[in-house]
Amino acid sequence: MTDQIVKALFDPAFLIAILVAVAVFATAFTLMPALSGNELKARMRSVALEREELRARQRVRLAAEANKRKGLRHQDAGRMRNIVDKLDLRRALADEATMAKLRMAGFRGQNPLTRFLFFRLLLPVVGFAGGAVYIFVLGGLADRPLFLQIFACVICAYAGFYAPIFYVSNRASKRKQSIQRAWPDALDLTLICVESGMSIEAAFRRVADEIGTQSVELAEELVLTNAELAFLQERRQAYENLANRTGLESVKSITQALIQAERYGTPIAHALRVLAQESRDMRMNEAEKKAAALPPKLTVPMIVFFLPVLFGVIMGPAIISVSQKGLF
Repeated sequence: MTDQIVKALFDPAFLIAILVAVAVFATAFTLMPALSGNELKARMRSVALEREELRARQRVRLAAEANKRKGLRHQDAGRMRNIVDKLDLRRALADEATMAKLRMAGFRGQNPLTRFLFFRLLLPVVGFAGGAVYIFVLGGLADRPLFLQIFACVICAYAGFYAPIFYVSNRASKRKQSIQRAWPDALDLTLICVESGMSIEAAFRRVADEIGTQSVELAEELVLTNAELAFLQERRQAYENLANRTGLESVKSITQALIQAERYGTPIAHALRVLAQESRDMRMNEAEKKAAALPPKLTVPMIVFFLPVLFGVIMGPAIISVSQKGLF
């Protein structure tokens, strides 16, 4: 019986069948992952599809809310737009620098541009008419020649033409100053959020909530950047838009660091720490510069206002005493 079992085990036909079965099993085991597909790719594809669906639903919801509430950007400027389009003022008066300046001032969308161009058309007429009424009706500059009177009216029209530019520039400078003051603190908060494990979107959202009490403009920019990170196809564009809207070199440095971190996968915490320290140093240097420029600015007011009063207080009693003794 044992001899028959040993003879059957070492039979060449049986050994060949065993080897063929092992080879078939090994081949099937090797090809099974390839035949079943890449699970990671399938999961990433499903996540991407779900993200696109969430974006679509978010867009629909925001559009419905905008239609109900008439948001800040949805303001009727139909008559102004008709005038601007008929006269083609966009081509004549608007360029990329104008659009960039409007964005820096916090005016976004087409309606602010339409109003800006409309007032650049209207205010020269108003200025010329106001100057003409003051000079020729109310009698202003009546003793001057006619040429000077007409020239004064032209100066009023010229001032009206550039008044919107001065207004936008003033708004942009105040906005940049507000963002510049709060930017180091925002970087410190962002660094804390990133080191605690939060994503950059969640960090921006949290920092916007906290920094709003110090700078509403910076909170608005962070919220807008967070929205662009969720909706734009390229995250780099969202960071570049943040730098362009603020117009600050410190913000541009941070956006470049974030772009490099997105591209190469480098840690952002160290870059944020270094740039936050540089921003604080820049803010301190600006404060020291203003403090150093204060004594020369106070020289003229002290000579004109303080010294006469000081001399009067010091020499007044002596002059009164001498006058009472009859020495004068």
